[in-house]
Amino acid sequence: MISPTLPAELKAALDGKLQGFSRTDAAQRSSQISNRYRAGGNSGAIKSDADALAYALARMPATYAAVAASLNALIEIMPELAPESLLDVGAGPGTASWAAAEAFPSLESFTLLDANTTLSRLALELAHDSTRLADCRYLPGDAGTNLTEASPADLVVASYLIGELSESDQRALADAMWAKARHALVVIEPGTPAGYARILALRERLIAAGAHVAAPCPHDKPCPLTPPDWCHFNQRLPRSQAHRQIKGADVPFEDERFIYVALTRTPVAAQRSRVLAPPATGKAEITAKLCTEDGVALAKVPRRDKAAYADARRWRWGDAVLSES
Repeated sequence: MISPTLPAELKAALDGKLQGFSRTDAAQRSSQISNRYRAGGNSGAIKSDADALAYALARMPATYAAVAASLNALIEIMPELAPESLLDVGAGPGTASWAAAEAFPSLESFTLLDANTTLSRLALELAHDSTRLADCRYLPGDAGTNLTEASPADLVVASYLIGELSESDQRALADAMWAKARHALVVIEPGTPAGYARILALRERLIAAGAHVAAPCPHDKPCPLTPPDWCHFNQRLPRSQAHRQIKGADVPFEDERFIYVALTRTPVAAQRSRVLAPPATGKAEITAKLCTEDGVALAKVPRRDKAAYADARRWRWGDAVLSES
């Protein structure tokens, strides 16, 4: 399992870029970019090197944490997975590639795709002195177009990308990414109802194409949740002083809400239930909402069952757990 915090090499590269760069200016730029994203914009709002750096300083920590948590979940379910090649679709500043490099020591080649040349330039600069990513290959231009030219990879990752596309483009991209994935595809989106809906549509489409769900779902069946409920998870990460200044935040941590799906070519040998919300600890029992092979269940673990209770006390939102639903 890898840490949700940025690896030392990436942090050092970002800190180096921050030298001589006004944090006030970075805060203003990142706020403007965030507002454009919230209004339905895309990475086209990032036009200059200063914009790209401000975006990376503000968003890379949380994006990295969400990707790391998603890859950790895949590794936990499929510990034998040892990809040698990565295809990072909509790579931006390369966040998912850094997380994958930490998660999989087996990775030898990294190919990144993104339409934003400013972000791609920053990604290559950040990776320049990296032990693992210095020789990464970045293909600029539209991801959909470049996917047809990219070689298949053992692992394909797309983080915070599909929300920028129309529904028809989302479907086409899902098909194209799955066609390039030799072993696994991991897609991460914001943990909002809209992000969940996008993941759900991609999941359903690719299951129909022969994919198997490794995480977070313990089955390939339709999602058992009903509106207004939706599946999402939370990753807490520490904020550095510079990160707090750029985000205009006072608290020393950030909670990133995200949703993901990890799809594989081969079915998972043994699935486990998934904790869908923070468990509630009472005087007599622990109560946890679980997604199981048979649907959503409310597990109640009594204090008198000491062994099971001790296990349940360690359950956290998003964990894969053994349970008797």
